[in-house]
Amino acid sequence: MKNDFVKFDNVDKSYDGKILVVKGLQLDIAEGEFVTMLGPSGSGKTTCLMMLAGFETPTHGEIYLDGNPISNIPPHKRGIGMVFQNYALFPHMTVYENLAFPLRVRKIPKDEADKKIDKALSMVSLQGFEARMPMQLSGGQQQRVAVARSLVFDPQVVLMDEPLGALDKNLRESMQYEIKHIHESIGVTVVYVTHDQTEALTMSSRIAVFNDGKVQQLSSPDELYERPVNSFVAEFIGENNTFAGTVSDISGNSCKVKLTNGTEIFANPISIKAKGEKTTVSLRPERALINPKDKMDNNHKGKIEEIIYHGDHTRVRINLLGNDQFILKIPNSTSNLDIKLGNDINVGWNTKDSRALDPK
Repeated sequence: MKNDFVKFDNVDKSYDGKILVVKGLQLDIAEGEFVTMLGPSGSGKTTCLMMLAGFETPTHGEIYLDGNPISNIPPHKRGIGMVFQNYALFPHMTVYENLAFPLRVRKIPKDEADKKIDKALSMVSLQGFEARMPMQLSGGQQQRVAVARSLVFDPQVVLMDEPLGALDKNLRESMQYEIKHIHESIGVTVVYVTHDQTEALTMSSRIAVFNDGKVQQLSSPDELYERPVNSFVAEFIGENNTFAGTVSDISGNSCKVKLTNGTEIFANPISIKAKGEKTTVSLRPERALINPKDKMDNNHKGKIEEIIYHGDHTRVRINLLGNDQFILKIPNSTSNLDIKLGNDINVGWNTKDSRALDPK
């Protein structure tokens, strides 16, 4: 397996010669990986995908595929499959003809093409749909055909640009698992673009979080969620409680942070180094406990402001240490908790679960 099968080497991209939408990108993707480029609109993720596909050219730097520079190779000669949000199926062609098109362009003999089409349709559970027109298919079926077409010519890499954005929630979730299972069964390298963090966490081997044209963090889903390296990643991935303050003491894996209301809390110093630095402390809602039985490093009184039932859990908003938007998530299997609107409660969490990051 090549660890730099796809390589962005110091890539910049500007559309007007002044503003860089991608800045000095260094990104290596291993053969067979499923890497998601995740970020808000305008963060540079789709531009990176379009440069890899060949629809945009880097302003500076080079992109390599299997060790070969590809910036001057036209899209159809790169051996890359592509799936778009709007499916991009030919409406006047049958399912069979849509899948045959990329094979015909590559001058694959008909007998061999038929085998490849049959194999690709079986991957997406659409055998028997060869004669259907796109308009005779549901949205999910059309997207399956688009996925099959991107795989039919055995590409080196498949690029997917927000491919599930037009589907409803339930169908979107089932397609996430379907694409993930296809990837696992055939081992093709996938580069996926989305702004949906849940989708990225569900499907990816690694996630590159983009903001302002740069990769803020490139990590596995669990690493990204549990150990964000800065405030942007912590806020963007999952839900997060934050406290602003100043480091009043620091030693090893613990620091004291003095909040604006004067209270001190303990946190894990991630991207701060010295006493006196300003910081934002990040804490996931599920890491804090109501009325903890065991002693915890941080224990403070709060007041319940709002309770919302979510089926598998209850979401509780409390006023804690001057933050009236502090959220707790309590599994509904937990019983005997005194959760009533207006109640005073104790809230506890451990130092390792609260992360002192760079201030926003």
